[in-house]
Amino acid sequence: MLGDLKMKVLLDTNIIIHREANKVVNDEIGLLFSWLDKLHYEKCVHSLTLEEIEKHKDQTVVGTFKIKLDNYVLLKTEAPLAPSVSDLSQQMDISPNDINDTRLINEIINNRVDLLITEDKRLHEKAILLGVDSRVFTIESFLEKVISENPDFVDYKTLSVKKEYFGNINLTDNFFDSFRNNYDGFDRWFNRKSNEISYVCRDANKLLGFLYIKRENENENYSDIQPSFLRKKRLKIGTFKVTLNGFRVRERFLKIIFDNALKQNVEEIYVTIFNNNSEKERLINLLLDWGFKYWGTKTSSSGEEQVYVRDFSKIFNSLKPKSTFPYFSSNSDVYFTPIYPEYHTSLFPDSILNTESPEDFVENEPFRNALSKIYVSKSFERDLKSGDIIIFYRTGGYFKSVITTIGIVESVIKNIKDEKEFVTLCRKRSVFSNEELIKRWNYSTNRPFIVNFLYSYSFPHKINMKELIDLGIIKDIKSAPRGFEKISKEAFEKILKETHTNPNIIVS
Repeated sequence: MLGDLKMKVLLDTNIIIHREANKVVNDEIGLLFSWLDKLHYEKCVHSLTLEEIEKHKDQTVVGTFKIKLDNYVLLKTEAPLAPSVSDLSQQMDISPNDINDTRLINEIINNRVDLLITEDKRLHEKAILLGVDSRVFTIESFLEKVISENPDFVDYKTLSVKKEYFGNINLTDNFFDSFRNNYDGFDRWFNRKSNEISYVCRDANKLLGFLYIKRENENENYSDIQPSFLRKKRLKIGTFKVTLNGFRVRERFLKIIFDNALKQNVEEIYVTIFNNNSEKERLINLLLDWGFKYWGTKTSSSGEEQVYVRDFSKIFNSLKPKSTFPYFSSNSDVYFTPIYPEYHTSLFPDSILNTESPEDFVENEPFRNALSKIYVSKSFERDLKSGDIIIFYRTGGYFKSVITTIGIVESVIKNIKDEKEFVTLCRKRSVFSNEELIKRWNYSTNRPFIVNFLYSYSFPHKINMKELIDLGIIKDIKSAPRGFEKISKEAFEKILKETHTNPNIIVS
């Protein structure tokens, strides 16, 4: 008879080095290891990690790891390369490091370990190609997974992102230590901003996130940036840091940045970053996912920073809507779809109704903060495609039903193997609990499908069912949308006009 088997988690070398470094280079690594211990997962290391750490330039890391080797489970044998892995290796691997990465993911393919945690972007690309991306995690995505699956372990309720004056923030909080280490005169700069507004996220009195943005005009001096900037109105991301917590606060900050850029009518957004640790690398990867591109460098007394720029001109890419978010096209196909009141504002916090209390929605949840969300549907209409528009219709009857939100389709997943895969695909960004997802999967033989979409825009004025009927967009109360229902271009134009939608967000 087989005994209970512990979950085996393979940790990439970059995770181990962050953990055992003499100087902390990743503030959140302790949270990861705390969860691994709490869940009694076996922390495994590959023999390759031993070899790589032996060569590490910081002998303190080498010595510390050797002392603590008993805290890890060493994989004493290596699985033979699976055919699919061997084929991928021949196509993608160029350097010895590439080959080593492939050997790591091969342990997942052969089921020697259950999960792999790595900050290596190329390893995640390989996982997608090999179909095991649901078992390969970054630190952040792993924390998001375990927090959502183990709500009883989370004993705090975190306030959502709020505006706060610099002068009301505790500058001595060790949250700001990384800024002090990177920027000469950081404390003086911070104190001189005492009357300016920032965005913060807290757990009790502990800072989890801090964002400062600044509008700059065409006459700004950019002599320290190469290549030089053209004269444009810009939004500068001055300070952006989030402690890993599994709640996707980074994406919430991104929405604040894009909302402000739209409101300020800027042409570009930019940020300068010292790419000197995994925290900064993680931020850069997030920005790249959302359309930022490497521009050049900025030189100051603190050293050389990398400059990343996001074109914010009025364009729309239907195949990669993240790269042009939050813009959408008036030429896209448009669909109505319903959402029940009990889920609506949790999924779309910026679309809160006047009749609802913001205090009921202050707790952070991954699905609430995320810009990239999912919608579970059993609609007979399943032909949505990337770039299509979804208008979300909050149900409630003749006067209380309202259209509130625009979403942009990223992708549609129709062929889902089984209940387990369905829950795995949904859980990170869904408003439903695991139990609710299982009920939805098993409710009937008409299995649900998943629409991945971007939370783009909240209507300034919300039209109820009566108005939709009066405008001729819905025939009568019996015609309220029940699944995905396509509407005409003329109806969409009426909606944009009557909801007072900002014309600057619409690409003709």
